[in-house]
Amino acid sequence: MLLIVAHHYVVNSGLTDASGVIYSNPMSARSIFLLIFGAWGKTGINCFVLITGYFMCKSQITVKKFFKLLFELEFYNIVIYFIFLLSGYEPFSIKEFVKCILPIYSVSVNFTGCFLLFYLCIPFLNTLIHHLNEKQHIQLILLASFIYIFFGTVPKFSVTMNYVSWFCVLFFIASYIRLYPKKLFENTLFWAMAMLISITLSVVSVVSCAWLGSKIHSNIAFRFVTDSNTFLAVTNGVCSFMFFKNLKIRQSKFINTFAASTFGVLLIHANSDTMRQWIWKDTLNNVGAYGSDLLALHAFGSVIAIFVICTLIDMARIKLIEKPFFKLWDRYFERVSEKYKLLENKICKKLKIS
Repeated sequence: MLLIVAHHYVVNSGLTDASGVIYSNPMSARSIFLLIFGAWGKTGINCFVLITGYFMCKSQITVKKFFKLLFELEFYNIVIYFIFLLSGYEPFSIKEFVKCILPIYSVSVNFTGCFLLFYLCIPFLNTLIHHLNEKQHIQLILLASFIYIFFGTVPKFSVTMNYVSWFCVLFFIASYIRLYPKKLFENTLFWAMAMLISITLSVVSVVSCAWLGSKIHSNIAFRFVTDSNTFLAVTNGVCSFMFFKNLKIRQSKFINTFAASTFGVLLIHANSDTMRQWIWKDTLNNVGAYGSDLLALHAFGSVIAIFVICTLIDMARIKLIEKPFFKLWDRYFERVSEKYKLLENKICKKLKIS
């Protein structure tokens, strides 16, 4: 999540706009620092989905799990929208009001909405992968990777990015790792070296593409890491996931407490265009900090501060709102669920659906 916040520090602040300060002098030390600093957002997204796939391929989603995600998303959408509206920071518009009410308003690269849809696909994905043999599973990964990674990486080729289907590809990869253990998968040193090599190649690609872009007048610094399905974003995600999966870390209440709120950090700081404007442009003034001698301190300090503040906000939401709400849920859900199942069975019987 820190990598994702750092990515947003750079790409959502005006720093990388066509006429932004980074691309006005892309080979300056300041620009190179920021380009490298913000290059890892898609790596973070890939890691997040790989973790989901690794655990959920041997588990089942429940109505409660799904509604926890949905409730969290809707809570922040509505509360943040009305805070900006009532403070006068954002004018009322039907479009933005509808967007704040609807949990999903597009199926493209909107992470939160697409993740909810992907989450609903997991039972069907599990049915698929558990009816494949290992060879078929590998063939499925190769086919899906060719469609998404090859066409998403090689210049002059293209694939229309869609997070729901891309998350399914990552699910196939993560589930293979879980379902078919190999000695190589447990080799921590190998994955540490692979991770370092992939990160190094990513840095080289960012600097090289920044240089090439300055010659051909094109903003292509993030060309090989900018989308989740580009080759280096995938290798960064997979190698990092494999390395940390193999680390022997003791149970930590501190880590688990922060981990429970990382999704909340995303939902708060990347909530809307208005939130991005308020955080990165008006409050932190990232573009103004570009010329400061304290640029690095501003960048690291801003990312850590946003992560900590959003985490504390989400911890408060969990304690004051989520836990009391789901206590009531536990008390009454079984009754509602039984009535729903009866109704569903009646409908299916009438329509002769087995």
